Amino acid sequence: MFNPKPTIQLIPIAGHTPIVIIDDFLLHPDALVAEACQARDKFTNAPKNAFPGLELRMPESFSSRLNDFFIQHISKLLGARRSLSMFSRLSMITLAPDELARSQRICHQDQINESPQHCFAASVLYLFKNPELGGTSFYAPKIDQARIKQLYINPSAWDELPEQEATELFGTKPHYMTESNPYFELLGNVEAKWNRVIFYDGSIFHSGHITKPELLSRDPAQGRLTINGFFTCRKALG
Repeated sequence: MFNPKPTIQLIPIAGHTPIVIIDDFLLHPDALVAEACQARDKFTNAPKNAFPGLELRMPESFSSRLNDFFIQHISKLLGARRSLSMFSRLSMITLAPDELARSQRICHQDQINESPQHCFAASVLYLFKNPELGGTSFYAPKIDQARIKQLYINPSAWDELPEQEATELFGTKPHYMTESNPYFELLGNVEAKWNRVIFYDGSIFHSGHITKPELLSRDPAQGRLTINGFFTCRKALG
């Protein structure tokens, strides 16, 4: 299923373990796209204020093999000793900018880790051939952690910002986040590429880098189809 001899690229990112990039990840990526197309009616809308599009849980058989790959090739690079649990899902970003909640117009973490014994990792596998559908961008906060925590504990907090502050942060026209703003600094962007996977520290703020939302589609054969993995891990010793 996965490339048995992966070529691993490491992209440094300030304050975190590196972004891990592997091209030619699946041996037969078209087969997974075909399966997604056959299951198109099973995709469901993500919960409100969460992922801006459609999701479908992957079978445990796939997640288990992805977890095995993570343990063998990736975990040490991200400061993990072993994974305690994980799951994966098919995802498609589909919402037009004017359909986004404010919390979907700002970068996010996949999990806020407050345990000294545990860490969280995530992955994105790009299963589309048009790179203009967008990769993934990474950010660092400019404001203090207490304020960040306050805003992210309750997604509705973004809606309660004073109007002037909200305008400075989000602009006057709805859009996906693709650049620095008063709260966050853009650290870098990993471009999407057919059959490319990235693994990263789940505590890094990130966002889909969607500069051409008019290209988004609900069709798995045409849209921004990805497989997202989420790994809860025990931290490496030392």
